[in-house]
Amino acid sequence: MPGSPCLVWLLAVTFSLVPRAQPLAGDSEEEEQDETPLPAVPCDYDRCRHLQVPCQELQRAGPTMCLCPGLSSAAQPPDPPRLGEVRMEAEAGRAVVHWCAPFSPVQQYWLLLWEGAGAPQKGPPLNSTVRRAELKGLKPGGAYVVCVVAANAAGESSVPGAEGLDGAGGPAFGPCGRLTVLPRPLTLLHGAVGVGSALALLSCSALVWHFCLRERWGCPRRGRGAGL
Repeated sequence: MPGSPCLVWLLAVTFSLVPRAQPLAGDSEEEEQDETPLPAVPCDYDRCRHLQVPCQELQRAGPTMCLCPGLSSAAQPPDPPRLGEVRMEAEAGRAVVHWCAPFSPVQQYWLLLWEGAGAPQKGPPLNSTVRRAELKGLKPGGAYVVCVVAANAAGESSVPGAEGLDGAGGPAFGPCGRLTVLPRPLTLLHGAVGVGSALALLSCSALVWHFCLRERWGCPRRGRGAGL
């Protein structure tokens, strides 16, 4: 067919002039946004919060990955916890102790309580989410030393003990502290009544001696000119 080469050439030129399909700008921007990683934020973790969920569990439960505070190696014993507020209830003979977790893997806690120079009393084990515990059976007017101990598979944290604390209550931000239980208000009232009764008895005795017994025992009053 004589006109076929010209027809083929005309079709080739026509297809070359047709613009190729370009992707939509909106689609490309969405793909770039999907590929951009979201900025990591700190996890809602407070090492002083009672019944605090471990940070690793917060990472797995959240919709996005959050950041946990750095921890020491699990192959090492944990650092000492930090003793916090101690709320005394003298009338009930109890105290509520708060503490903050160390930056170490912890499996359990317990409290040590010293009364005098004897061996400490060890409290029951508490799981790693606990940050608060009670001390019961405290004596009114008694002085104690309390320490918080953290433990994991590698060992337990160190405590200075009763002999390692100074009169000010030990080192700042340490695991131990001194407790002084105030006397009960009823005991103070009885003491005040006793002191008042003793003073009243002494006053009455002095008055009786001054007005009655001196003359009976031959101690006459001095006249005004006796000392001249």
